[in-house]
Amino acid sequence: MEIILLERVEKLGQMGDVVTVKAGYARNFLLPQKKAARATKSNLEVFEAQRAQLEAVNLEQRKEAEAVAAKMEGLSVVIIRSASEAGHLYGSVNSRDIATVITDSGFTVTRNQVLMERPVKMIGIFDYRIRLHAEVFVNVSINVAQSAEEAEAQAERVARGEAAVVTAAEADAYEAANQAKENADAMAAAAAANRAAEDAEAETENKGE
Repeated sequence: MEIILLERVEKLGQMGDVVTVKAGYARNFLLPQKKAARATKSNLEVFEAQRAQLEAVNLEQRKEAEAVAAKMEGLSVVIIRSASEAGHLYGSVNSRDIATVITDSGFTVTRNQVLMERPVKMIGIFDYRIRLHAEVFVNVSINVAQSAEEAEAQAERVARGEAAVVTAAEADAYEAANQAKENADAMAAAAAANRAAEDAEAETENKGE
């Protein structure tokens, strides 16, 4: 089907472009979302007559979206879910869930603005693009955990450049390494204290002589 774009559509074209798309894509998405119109002679004439106005409206909306994007930059939201010991969620996190927590954080977003190819099915931290305007996108970090404490721990690990999720084996190894370090530090401190005591004793003996 041949259509005329009424706004920029990613990977398809800019406002005013006449492109050919699959009929289902046009009927189910582009046309009902008012992102395009059938490229009939009358629709093309109407578009050309209104082009300046449409471009002005688009520019204003883009500026507003850019202002919101600047405020959302670096946004991280937490979603609490139950999961198995292996980190698999009982259920999944979808675009509606993400839109809800972002809206709860103070930015109104609909599920259609959350761009995700597949739902989240594991504990962890994931970045998703949010479409604020046809030409404005912002990344939001989605921290999926079983508790607020776990979400905080995941964020701290990522900040250190580590993996967000730690397996049981990795956790045991980390704990063992910490314990070994503590033991080594304790032994070093004890050895230093012994040396200091021996030095003090030797100094006392020298003075007695």
